[in-house]
Amino acid sequence: QVFTFNTVEIKVQPSVKVRNGAALSVICHADISKSADFQLEYNFTIFKDRKPVFVAVSDTGDARYEIPVAKSSDTGDYECTVRADKKTKSSAPVLVWVTGMTKPILTADKRDALEGETVELRCELPEEEPPLRFCFRKIKTNSTPKETCVSEPYRNFSVLEISVEEGDHILQFDCFGSRNVKLQWENSVHSNKTLVTVREPFIKPTLIPMPSSNVTEGDQIQFECSTTVVKLEGIEIILQKNRTILNSVQDKRFLRYSTMATLEHSGEYLCKVEQGGASKTTKVNVAVSELFPKPTLIASMTKLDENRELTLSCNINGFRRANFSILRKNPTGDIPLRNSRTLAMRVNVNDTGSYTCKAEVKGIVKESKPVRINVYAPVSKPTLSVAGGLPEVVLGKPLQLICHSMMGTPPKTFTFYKGNEVKETVTNDTYATFLDENIRLNDRRGYKCEAKNNHSSGMRTSDVLNVTVIVPVREATLGSVPYGEVEDGSEIAFLCSVKEGSWPIHFQFFKRTDRDVLVHEEREHADKALWYKKTMKRQDAGTYYCMASNRAKVDVRSHPITISVILAAWKKGLIAAFVLLIIAGAGALALWWFWRKKKKGKGPSMEMSGSALAANLTNEKLTRQPSDGDYYSGSGYIEDSENHMKSTDESKGPDLESAEVEYTEVEVSALDPHR
Repeated sequence: QVFTFNTVEIKVQPSVKVRNGAALSVICHADISKSADFQLEYNFTIFKDRKPVFVAVSDTGDARYEIPVAKSSDTGDYECTVRADKKTKSSAPVLVWVTGMTKPILTADKRDALEGETVELRCELPEEEPPLRFCFRKIKTNSTPKETCVSEPYRNFSVLEISVEEGDHILQFDCFGSRNVKLQWENSVHSNKTLVTVREPFIKPTLIPMPSSNVTEGDQIQFECSTTVVKLEGIEIILQKNRTILNSVQDKRFLRYSTMATLEHSGEYLCKVEQGGASKTTKVNVAVSELFPKPTLIASMTKLDENRELTLSCNINGFRRANFSILRKNPTGDIPLRNSRTLAMRVNVNDTGSYTCKAEVKGIVKESKPVRINVYAPVSKPTLSVAGGLPEVVLGKPLQLICHSMMGTPPKTFTFYKGNEVKETVTNDTYATFLDENIRLNDRRGYKCEAKNNHSSGMRTSDVLNVTVIVPVREATLGSVPYGEVEDGSEIAFLCSVKEGSWPIHFQFFKRTDRDVLVHEEREHADKALWYKKTMKRQDAGTYYCMASNRAKVDVRSHPITISVILAAWKKGLIAAFVLLIIAGAGALALWWFWRKKKKGKGPSMEMSGSALAANLTNEKLTRQPSDGDYYSGSGYIEDSENHMKSTDESKGPDLESAEVEYTEVEVSALDPHR
């Protein structure tokens, strides 16, 4: 019994899109191929949005899920799964859309309400399934409805509180529901309308200014605000002007407020009555006319020297009957000077400040605009100095000058001069700075500054300041006499020089080792320094260099030189003499050994010959000692020896003719007399 699933599919009748309330059938059909005609048991499961909604067992290839009255909640993706004898196959999903939603039901917690209260509304879709969205509408006569929407992901109803505002008399409310189907919103029809009647908790207040809304400065003005209320509990009356609360009362039907009118009292006044969430307001404008204008303070002069006389007078245009007073402004409080229209005084620097005057009529006090009075003391003679202290500057570096005037009233004006040329003008309280960046080597012009303020004495000038220009040292060189080599124990002179640089110059001589060692230093008012070292020893050999610097604080290093310490001439001569002595001794010993050997081998005649030869050689050596720088070569000595030997042989006669003569050669070099 072999079988296989060909297809499994979902069919919807009458169509996949039906109206709300219509009948709906979802059919699952399985197409199967068999090897023979045998019975199979089919297990059908129909899913909606992946949740099982229908299960059936059948021996045919069809299962039918009936929905007699379709609702919007039946909208979704349907699919089915068929299982037969351990084999399972599923269909593709099919979207079924039930259009239209049921009508929502709206209820209100009250049928009448006071202004400021709230009405609780409940909108419900009992036959729909969440998620849903509910929209409530507040409908007023001759106005556009106000709509408020609330999303409900987990329930099929929503509750909303709506406040009753001032001016709401008869209100109607309704609602509708919405759902999202495949990113499209579908709305229900609107619910039934619910009517709510609104009552006023109090009437609009009345605000009355007395004696009228037009008053004059100095008059007494009174405001009275009142209302009619249903109940006094919780009522509050507030009087405001430009958002400033002037007075308020609670649990009363009226409010009174009085004050003396000034120009500042002109403007709009507002009376507000509040109870709970209800609020009503009334406005009134008040105009206050001027009793007299502000006074004017006149000064005989606003800038004057100390010890001069100052006159202040206070006037009111077209009005003379007033109580006047003149004051000096102070951060901690005005200082009264005189209760009079005029004030005359001799001033000093401490009288600098702002002055005003006040005028009083019928209790109304007005103040003039402040007048600034500046009293000046003359400036003292300024001093000009260099910011670094010493009157000097390094060539190529900027020069900063400070001009300072201890005395005098600020602000002060400082003028800097280089020679007779104005370089800069600065205004400050006590001092000013000037930066000269154009410093030249041969600049011989002096600096000066002038200081002045508003005092009539005019300008004061400082002394001329001459600044020394320091040239940094450049290109140091080091030499020595003798140069390169010096005998042990003799003296040497080192010379360190610079190409240019301002005096004095600090010279330092270093010997280079693992860590450079300072061996000599001196300060010279010259561009060179000479260091004599009287005795040079072998340990003084090495590499030397020098460094030079001046007040410009720029160190310049020379190239190094190497000094070798060699043996002295007399030490070399002593060593040479000692070596020659050793050579002469060795030669004499060799001759003696040779003579002894011949004597033993040749007999008496050879001994005589040998002794005579040796004697001649010895005499010849002694007679030819070096003198007066003469140099005697070895070949000349050999020729004399041969001649001497020939004469000796001739004198010997026939007995020695047959004898074989042997001799040795000795070369003696003369010493160098300069060493």
